[in-house]
Amino acid sequence: MSQETPAFRELTDPALERYSRQVLYEKIGVEGQRKLAASRVVLIGCGALGTVLANTLVRAGVGFMRICDRDYIERNNLQRQVLFDEADIIANLPKAEAAAAKLARVNSDVTVEPAVVDVNHANIERLTQGADVLLDGTDNFETRFLINDLAVKTRRPWIYGAVISATGLCLTIIPHNTPCLRCVFEEAPPPEMNPTCDTVGVLASAVNLVASLQAVETIKLLTGQHAEINRHLVHIDAWSGRFVNVNVQSAYEKGDCPCCKRGRFPYLSGESASTTTTLCGRDAVQVNMAVSTPISFPAIAEKLKPVATGPIKHNRFMLKATVDEFELTLFPDGRAIIKGTGDADKARTLYARYFGA
Repeated sequence: MSQETPAFRELTDPALERYSRQVLYEKIGVEGQRKLAASRVVLIGCGALGTVLANTLVRAGVGFMRICDRDYIERNNLQRQVLFDEADIIANLPKAEAAAAKLARVNSDVTVEPAVVDVNHANIERLTQGADVLLDGTDNFETRFLINDLAVKTRRPWIYGAVISATGLCLTIIPHNTPCLRCVFEEAPPPEMNPTCDTVGVLASAVNLVASLQAVETIKLLTGQHAEINRHLVHIDAWSGRFVNVNVQSAYEKGDCPCCKRGRFPYLSGESASTTTTLCGRDAVQVNMAVSTPISFPAIAEKLKPVATGPIKHNRFMLKATVDEFELTLFPDGRAIIKGTGDADKARTLYARYFGA
């Protein structure tokens, strides 16, 4: 049979050629591909889940992706964070910048905008403006509840994902239609019930499974196929090969959610925001400190010379120094990550001592 059909001729359009195998899938087609090209997504967190999500969706042809991440790359990230390599560590690149540079070489038709920033109640509305879908690549409940507050308030869908050890969760949230995150988890679990990758590890294969589920759900949303959405909380165990779909719809229909039923948004208003964040599995604390004038990294480096116990490195993205047993990383917005302690008070003290209050 001749391939010279109208559908085949459309696939030879140079703008669609790279996606020809995806366009051939009947659920997407040419129209779905064009909808993807016109779409805008914001990814919050570019670690394990975030790198796989970003890689998959940029290759799929989303039109615009903003990648928001507050962190830098460490050697133990390379086991599962697929957009980074050893050269990025040597170059002292933040995750958002390194990811955007890699993705620009993958698909130059997609606009990828890095934002090296801690997403919080003061900036999330600006960072997500115009986004069709919000994506969760984070590692903590406070940020997820913040995304949830914004999504419910602005009636925008978002995709929750989480992985630890060999297990993971995925939930597509369409505000005022499906359960929101606080319908399912009204409060964050206490630390003793919330293991980290540093205590129990994490398999890259489990990360890939959850991020792939998130990516499929994102594509459904962006191509307007809401009827195809999986409305269950998906629980996977990569080691045993078990997938379980948990029906959580009654949590929305019968529950009294403080967010989507009562319209309370304490994370978005800043009422539940913290000035420090203990980072997942890192023995580190992030200190958020707003600054009114630009930070001079050369001046800070000079100030730290008498006390630094190792080389002081800086570029336009960040400054790194080691003082005693603590590794200090300072960002242009005044934010710092203090590695070597999980004590928020100790981290604030070190910040004030070496960077000024």
